[in-house]
Amino acid sequence: MTTSNQITPGMTLSLDDKIYRVESSVKVTVAKGLPFIKTKLKNLITEEVVEKNFKLDQTVEEVKLNERRLEYLYMEGKQHLFLDIDTLEQILVSGDVIGQKVNYLKEGIIVLSHFYGDTIFSIEVPQFLELMIVKTEDLDASNAMAASNRLAILETGARIEVPMFIENGDVIKVDTKTDEYVQRI
Repeated sequence: MTTSNQITPGMTLSLDDKIYRVESSVKVTVAKGLPFIKTKLKNLITEEVVEKNFKLDQTVEEVKLNERRLEYLYMEGKQHLFLDIDTLEQILVSGDVIGQKVNYLKEGIIVLSHFYGDTIFSIEVPQFLELMIVKTEDLDASNAMAASNRLAILETGARIEVPMFIENGDVIKVDTKTDEYVQRI
C-alpha cells in the first residue's frame, strides 16, 4: 500500500473500484486546519478528470497496469477485435474503452493498450497515421474563394479539415492527438 504523501503524477490508483491516473498532486497547507494532498485524477475508462483530496498519510491503493501491443483486426458487433502481438490471443474491446479513438482504427494499426488483470482500460493510437481521403466537401464558387480549408472524410470515418488542394484518393498524414492535417504523402 502507498500513502497519500507518496502520490505523484503518472501513478495509477484504484479508488471505489475504478482505475485513475494521477494528473497532478499538490500538498496544501492551510492557516487553520490540517494540511492535505490535492490531486487531479483521470478515470482511465471514461477519461473524466476529477479532483480528490486526501488526508496526509491516508492509505491509497496503487496499481500497476500492464502494457500490451495490439493489432486492430475489425469490428465485431459493437466491439472491436484486436490481436495481442506477443501471445497471438484475440481480444474483444468495447466501444466505451476506445471512445473517439475509433476514428483512427483501421485494419493493421498497432495500438498500445493498458490492462489491469484481464480488464483493458485504455488504448493509445499512434500519434501520426497515414490515411486516405474518401470524400471532400464540395464548395460552391462563392465560398471557395474565401475558404482556406474544407472538410474531408478519411477511410476510417474521421472528419478533419484539410487544405483546398487535397482531393479524394489522396493519402495524408494526420495528427491523431489534435485531429489535424499534417501533410500530403
